[in-house]
Amino acid sequence: MPKAFELPFSRLDSYHGFYAFSAFLLAFPVFSQDPYILNIFIISLIFSILAVSWNFICGYTGIFTFGHQAFFGLGAYVSALLSMKLNVSPWFGLVIGGLASGTISFLIGLPCLRLKAAPYIAIMTLAFSEILRITCMNLVNLTRGEMGLWGIPNFPDVSLGSYTINFGGADRVPYYYLILIVFIVLMICLSAVLKSPIGLAFKSIRDSQEAAESIGINVTRYKLLAFVASAFFAGVVGSFYAHYILILTPTSLFNLGIMVEIMAMTLMGGLGTFLGPVLVAFGLTVGLEYLRFLGDYRFITYGILLVLIVIFMPQGLGKKIFKDRELAT
Repeated sequence: MPKAFELPFSRLDSYHGFYAFSAFLLAFPVFSQDPYILNIFIISLIFSILAVSWNFICGYTGIFTFGHQAFFGLGAYVSALLSMKLNVSPWFGLVIGGLASGTISFLIGLPCLRLKAAPYIAIMTLAFSEILRITCMNLVNLTRGEMGLWGIPNFPDVSLGSYTINFGGADRVPYYYLILIVFIVLMICLSAVLKSPIGLAFKSIRDSQEAAESIGINVTRYKLLAFVASAFFAGVVGSFYAHYILILTPTSLFNLGIMVEIMAMTLMGGLGTFLGPVLVAFGLTVGLEYLRFLGDYRFITYGILLVLIVIFMPQGLGKKIFKDRELAT
């Protein structure tokens, strides 16, 4: 068995790392406003949010789900259809998409999370994703199926005094800062939860549900809270995606490949680590984009990297880089 690889600079604090990384992201458009590069960063932030929100339910609470893409897609379709059919502002759609995903996750989790066996919630979320995919494919009059739901409105312009933030056209900077704000809010909320008694309750449940119950923790309630919060942020980022891409298809949203990518980013970054999944999400998204000239062979690089990390860093990249491992495990 290969000895786990130890990075010589693994003395960084993950929270200080987050502050430094956020500062870099905030300043990045000052140095480059190239739409192509900003688009890569926007997609990286989308996957970062999906990976962090899934890591919250799986890495910190120990609940394995296999249909996180369902809540992402649900938020996208809800926000897009409300804005197209009922003229609801996409700004409200961001919240409504998250609430819709959170509500559905509550209804799914209420019966499933009472059971201690892990496969039930994994199977239910996977089945729910497939149900949504097939439903959206067949509701052609509403979603246009695989022809694509197009004509989704952009986010309305925002006026700040004499300055107007325009979300139309080829400028990607407003979208970049909008998704960056969502990312930072998620990370701040996660940090606050992990440092609170609620975070300790989540970790207790992950380590042993029986032990958590014995000290008075309402296991079902906390599991449901984590599940709903995770789905809410997936729905919010799905809503953003709808008004950014402006065309939706069931296959692109409920694709099992999205779930595989989320899992790979989280596992390579480190289950239950604060910043690891984010760094891997950026690394893989940017790396695969710049290896596009290799065609499908670039995914071989993806696979080799995953194998190497599993062999030499079985607990993930995050637990090797950052010193505050006790906060993440």
